[in-house]
Amino acid sequence: MAITAKEVQALREKTGVGMMECKKALVESNGDMDKAVEFLREKGLAASIKKGGRIAAEGAAYATVIDGVGVVVEVNAETDFVGKNEKFVEFVHGVAAAVVANKPADLDTLMAAPYGNGRTVQEEQQEMVLVIGENIKVRRFFFFTEGVSAPYVHAGGKIGVLVNFDTDLSADKVEAIGKDVAMQIAAMNPRFWDKSQVDDATLEEEKKIMLVQMANDPKMAAKPDKVKEGIVTGKLRKFYEENCLLQQAFVKDGSMSVEAYIASAAKAAGGSLTFKSAVRFEKGEGIEKKQENFAEEIAKLQK
Repeated sequence: MAITAKEVQALREKTGVGMMECKKALVESNGDMDKAVEFLREKGLAASIKKGGRIAAEGAAYATVIDGVGVVVEVNAETDFVGKNEKFVEFVHGVAAAVVANKPADLDTLMAAPYGNGRTVQEEQQEMVLVIGENIKVRRFFFFTEGVSAPYVHAGGKIGVLVNFDTDLSADKVEAIGKDVAMQIAAMNPRFWDKSQVDDATLEEEKKIMLVQMANDPKMAAKPDKVKEGIVTGKLRKFYEENCLLQQAFVKDGSMSVEAYIASAAKAAGGSLTFKSAVRFEKGEGIEKKQENFAEEIAKLQK
């Protein structure tokens, strides 16, 4: 019988097992959800099924360059403590290496890809669940195959940043400059890389807010429209400087923009360097964390 994507997703949400394994289980079980769960248990996935529903919002973000390919990954665990576990860190590094080796198109493809030890990434993840005893999930990844990339990992895996450049400089010369730019991205988390990326809808919304603010200010409301337009232009410049990476003040030297820093540093290194793109992963970003009430837990234990 034909297995629908909705059924596969339902089994995945119920068990925490990867899409490929869930689809296989449903096919083997002729679409019977309970039998599919039993099938997964029989394959030795019981421990990961049991833990699959637990919230994993800790872990680590990691960025590196392997054989000229820049890669950034996020792997989640339930506790910050496990994020520092040697086996967990080794697994995170292994996931990054698997991304570079297989260059997967999406997360499902990555999970079905070889990890490098005879198991798939999905199977190695399940092994980590069994060994470490927490719900562990590879959440996302990105990689650059062209240009020169520079990685930066902040606070032991809280944030991973990968910056990509077009350049005629050697990778070692780009590394220091790239790290500075990556640190800027980690600290400031800009909404856009360059002001040219700011869409018309965002600009119109900002202008609307500015005009309303002036209309509500008695001193500004009476000013001529031409003066107001000039003020809006100035405020938009400020918006770019606050929200666009290349127009931001460089954190290490506020007298220049990030764009000016890149040009100056490249010239000093004897070449050219053009910022192309970047990726910033912050661990647990967007995941709703479980709020523990320790007073309630203690009260339950005392009953």
